Amino acid sequence: MDIQGKTAVVTGGASGLGEATVRLYAAKGANVAIFDMNDQRGAQLAAELGATVIYQNVNVTDEQSVASAIDATVTAFGEIHICNNFAGIGDAKKTLGRDGAFPLDIFNKVINVNLIGTFNVLRLVAQQMSTQQPVTDCGSRGVIINTASIAAYEGQMGQAAYSASKGGIVGMTLPIARDLAQYGIRVNTIVPGLVHTPLFESLPEDAFESLSKSPLFPQRLARPDEIAHLSQFIVESDYTNAECIRMDAGIRMQPR
Repeated sequence: MDIQGKTAVVTGGASGLGEATVRLYAAKGANVAIFDMNDQRGAQLAAELGATVIYQNVNVTDEQSVASAIDATVTAFGEIHICNNFAGIGDAKKTLGRDGAFPLDIFNKVINVNLIGTFNVLRLVAQQMSTQQPVTDCGSRGVIINTASIAAYEGQMGQAAYSASKGGIVGMTLPIARDLAQYGIRVNTIVPGLVHTPLFESLPEDAFESLSKSPLFPQRLARPDEIAHLSQFIVESDYTNAECIRMDAGIRMQPR
């Protein structure tokens, strides 16, 4: 699928991996709808990138919020062809620690945002995509790209909730791809390793250096634009479907 002239929805698009992907899609000639809850940053980014980018305040866990934003996107751009799900949260708590058992409300929140929020968006976007005419010779109507984490495979101590949420995204990739194949919609998942986002700027220098040396090669953190480039590849490669693609420079996380 050619990105130029298509319309993309990017959740978590106001910062980090989402922002990098929004910028790449816009540069490639796509219309982009940023779905996020950071009104200031989302509006600034849309204003910076021009008329082909809009911002929508969206709570990915809320059905009506997502449905309304999809309607607004279709009103603005006509159709939706690409969906990137980056919106997510993290948490670090042991199953049993000094303060007792892992609080269930925190576990539920992580699952609700990362896993259920991803599914909520993709199912409603897929519904819209299914009504559209194919845009490729092979009959493609759309591409959905979810975001997991290497924690789905090698979760560290304290990552029970986060790993469960990301493992769920990995686990649902194939069945959803099977469900949507009849509509000409592909579904893939990016599985990032350690990515240099603003979160890492707050780490002590020795901790940052240690993390940077963890991958096999190259020994550095990934850049958000590298994740965005993988999204570009997935969109443009019509034969890439039902895949969970690790982008981690060969790192395998240790218990702590």
